[in-house]
Formats: sequence, structure tokens, C-alpha cells
Amino acid sequence: MSETKFKKVTHCIFDMDGLLLDTERLYTDATQKILNMFGDQVYTFDVKLSLMGMVHMDMCRKIVDAYKLPITPEEYSKLQKQINSEIMINAQLMPGAERLLRHLHKHNIPFCLATSSGQDMVEIKITHHQEIFKLFHHRVCGSTDPDVKQGKPAPDIFLVAASRFPDKPDPSQCLVFEDAPNGVKGAHSAGMQVVMVPDERVPLEMCALATQRILSLEQFQPELFGLPPFDN
Repeated sequence: MSETKFKKVTHCIFDMDGLLLDTERLYTDATQKILNMFGDQVYTFDVKLSLMGMVHMDMCRKIVDAYKLPITPEEYSKLQKQINSEIMINAQLMPGAERLLRHLHKHNIPFCLATSSGQDMVEIKITHHQEIFKLFHHRVCGSTDPDVKQGKPAPDIFLVAASRFPDKPDPSQCLVFEDAPNGVKGAHSAGMQVVMVPDERVPLEMCALATQRILSLEQFQPELFGLPPFDN
């Protein structure tokens, strides 16, 4: 999409896993550990790609089904939460994330979190990044928020996120930042522009709905969307 097609926005909505925090690699490790308990199956990127952005229990059901595991989705959930709670505490910020969030906060641009993770897991992941995550106006945690009826790729989480800003911006005024195709679909369905920062292995055709595709938050240019430019 050409730069002239970008529209001015007033609010920003951020995904978390793989976008702000480098957790996707940790999720892969955790999932593979569970698969190893039941044989020698490999957690492939194709399966991972289909699951990225899903709320927790939807993801659990899909993995149990995809790998024909001899456990229930609820049992899988318990195993994954146990492993995740041990390793996610070490999640690191992605390149460019802190700079962008501090920049938006400095210029009084409202922004919030819209993550498929549950509230309990969010708290574990941000253990070492409390100061940065206090800058968010609010958080919508899809796996535990009763107002999010359907997970990504449905638009619910983004519409709920926008509605919780005090001035309730129109979806067209919101810019979403996502790494996963399911999240991009949801944001697009919500009527929002979306900047996609995908894993480099994500096929280009799965990025087609994104307003802009960049390879790192370090490449984002706020002024393209009518936001204050970074200080040089």
C-alpha cells in the first residue's frame, strides 16, 4: 500500500506476544516439551502459524487435535501453563518496542494492550518490564476477559480495546500493531489500520490485509499515520 493511502490515527492498540515481547520462541520450546512427553512429533512452524493470536483454550484444542494427543485440551492447558509460568518470566522486549511506547506516551498518544493471553500469564511475562507496561492506558486479555466473546481472527478484542478508551474512538482512528496473521485479520475486520511485524517465515500472501508490513518496530515511522515523528 502506498504511503498516501495511510490515514491519520489518534489511538494505538498493541498485541504483545511476538510483537512487544520475544515470547514466540519460548512458546515453541514449551509446546515441543509437551509433544516430547507423548512421542517424537515436531511442532512445525506451519502449525504454529495457524495458532498464533488465538485465545488459550482454542489453541489447546487445536494442538491436541492436530497431534492426536492422548489427553484432553484441559489437561494440555494445565501442562502448558505449568511450563509457561517457569520460562515466560524471562521474556525480553522486542527491538524498538520500548522506544515506540515511550515516544507515544511522551506525546500523549493513548495506547492500550490487546493480547490473547490471559491476565495471569500477562503478569508473568511482564515481570521484568513493569515500568513500560504501566504506560498503557488499559489492557484487554482475550483469554480471561468476559467481554471478548470470540478470539482472533474475530474483531472482538480490538473493538473492546477501543471502547475502553475514555473518548471511545471510532475504529478508523485506531492503529493496531500485530505480528500474527490471525491478529491482522481481526484488526482488519474491526475496521482498523494495522502495522504488521511478522516473523520473517510468514508467507507474504498472509500479510496481504496489513496496511503496512515492516520487519521490526525499529522501522516504524509514526508520521506516516499522522503521529508525532521520532526525535532525531
